[in-house]
Amino acid sequence: MERTILGIDIGSTKICVIIATCRDGIPHVNGTGFHKSQGLKKGSITNIEQASRAIKDAFNDARRVAGTNINKAVISVSGAYTKSTDSSGVVNIPNSEIGIKEINRAIQTALYNASIPSEYEVIHILPYNFKLDDQDFIDDPMGMSGNRLEVSVRIITAQKSSLGNLKKAIKSAGIEIENIVLASYASSIAVLSEDEKSLGVACIDMGGSTCELMIHAGNSLRYNDFLGVGSNHITHDLAMALHTPQSIAEQVKIQYGGFSNTIDDAENSIEIPSIGGDEDSKHRVSLATVHNVVYARVEETLMILAKSLERSNLKEQLGGGVVLTGGMIQLDGIKQLANGLFAMPVRLAKPVEIDGSFTELKGPECATAIGLILYASGKYTRYEIDSEKHIRYCDEKLEEDSMSYKGVPLINPLQESSQNLSNPVNSVPKSAADIKQDLSDITEIKKIPNHQGGNVLSRLWDKLTQMF
Repeated sequence: MERTILGIDIGSTKICVIIATCRDGIPHVNGTGFHKSQGLKKGSITNIEQASRAIKDAFNDARRVAGTNINKAVISVSGAYTKSTDSSGVVNIPNSEIGIKEINRAIQTALYNASIPSEYEVIHILPYNFKLDDQDFIDDPMGMSGNRLEVSVRIITAQKSSLGNLKKAIKSAGIEIENIVLASYASSIAVLSEDEKSLGVACIDMGGSTCELMIHAGNSLRYNDFLGVGSNHITHDLAMALHTPQSIAEQVKIQYGGFSNTIDDAENSIEIPSIGGDEDSKHRVSLATVHNVVYARVEETLMILAKSLERSNLKEQLGGGVVLTGGMIQLDGIKQLANGLFAMPVRLAKPVEIDGSFTELKGPECATAIGLILYASGKYTRYEIDSEKHIRYCDEKLEEDSMSYKGVPLINPLQESSQNLSNPVNSVPKSAADIKQDLSDITEIKKIPNHQGGNVLSRLWDKLTQMF
């Protein structure tokens, strides 16, 4: 079965829209659209009208190329207004065999056990470890037998107000939201190999105004962080240091911004326009000055990211080292500098090429957009509950079986009665739909009449079903 996918990466520098068709989990790109970001600052919406206009323009361009009228999109959300926490849940297995329903119950119990602020909304629940009875580090409990299933999860939440502004901008552009994906998670899907994931790896997407960091260890995302600094800050630094307009500073950065070779000779200089002077006023600047300015900003950025890795307490588990992606990694010499500051192997990565990819999609700045298309194609972590409260399982063989459990409502720890959920191990909470399903097992009983010709159980059944 073929279906159409729409992915929208709302970056700090550009809006990237991709339309693709997916058959048997393999995507094929049909159209793309790009537009300079407007109404955004460091990943957050600052002007809904401007942001909506930019999104709509990029979307219309992609739609014209693809020749389709799709309007349901998987969108990225910046780590700027997200918070993450770890939690765990334990459930008993009555039938001793674990299926997707039991895994779903365990994940929901982990959510109930977490302390989620009322002003935040859950967008990902990502299990990274399962424990069955006394056996730890279970990769996949599906189909295994046991009496007690425990799961450890990473819960990603987004600030409701900021997320609401993002949704308004999307809807104002005439687009419905199918799913929301953390930007660093999407980027990791596009650039990380299976070997790196199994060894443990940090993925950093270095963009225009932000750096998004995530750590993959165990079976899924274990840690994520956000830094509101990117390559645009290098441009600003150059404009200030060289006394030149921002547009000229950007050109200097792109053409001369590398720092792999130190230049001390003052004769190696370039002539650039001056700011604040006459229209034709120009002056010469040393390339050594350019390199020093760029080096200082990049070094500071990488040092802050290195400290974030230390704070994660997972650095010892990063056998796969650090993978850098995003537009900022195109600066010559950044890999060598990162190797020294992170004290571990560093790889510069472009997103995996997918069928039909346009030339403009092959650069590292498109990692998040490509990741959104791969996510929508089923290339997510083994299990997760997504922003639409659906449980996802990456094995296509179980797709039909798991479909019956999609849409199971999550437990809201702020609203559920603690009396009903006081012991999640022995008494797993059920939704109204689950209870009604349990009652449906005795539908034949209601057909039994009493001696007076009445149907007492039938009337009881009607009352019970009305309750739920």
